[in-house]
Amino acid sequence: MQNLSTFKLIERISTLIRAEERKKYAALGLQPVHIQVLDYLSACNSYSNTAVGVTEYFGLTKGTVSQTLQVLERKGYIEKHIDDEDARVTHLMLSKSGHLLLENTNDDIFNQAQQAVLSKQYDNLDDALRMTLSTLQQSCDTKSFGSCDSCVNFNVEENHYICIETGLPVWQIETHKICREHRLAA
Repeated sequence: MQNLSTFKLIERISTLIRAEERKKYAALGLQPVHIQVLDYLSACNSYSNTAVGVTEYFGLTKGTVSQTLQVLERKGYIEKHIDDEDARVTHLMLSKSGHLLLENTNDDIFNQAQQAVLSKQYDNLDDALRMTLSTLQQSCDTKSFGSCDSCVNFNVEENHYICIETGLPVWQIETHKICREHRLAA
């Protein structure tokens, strides 16, 4: 994944995480945003555990937040409580089921990536993010979509670039471009 800026690496890591979350939570009838809201509610204070707080934190529309909260309440993951001081304010609290769901969302996949990063010293953020992305891709068994010149199948023969996987030439102008046949080094 050479030549990717920090923000592109973060974006790719986020995309991979969201894809894994979609797969995992689909069986429960949930979307990644549902887990993100539960996570937020577990971490915010009593002034921020409202629909307005969720809306502002995620930058979502009131309608999206309303639908999300309805799903979470219907599934028994959150409970609504009217504020003791101001009856116009409704506080959102995790139920026991909501707490249990969050406890079970700690994936070994993400722990592996964290351990891989923590076990090494990196010169810069990009190197650490590349390692994080690479570990997540391997753990999730997803394609790496890296640049040709960083692929194990990239080869130079007689001053020409060749992809060993496809047996096809790689044009010099494309050696730094993303390839779906990319394979990480073991």
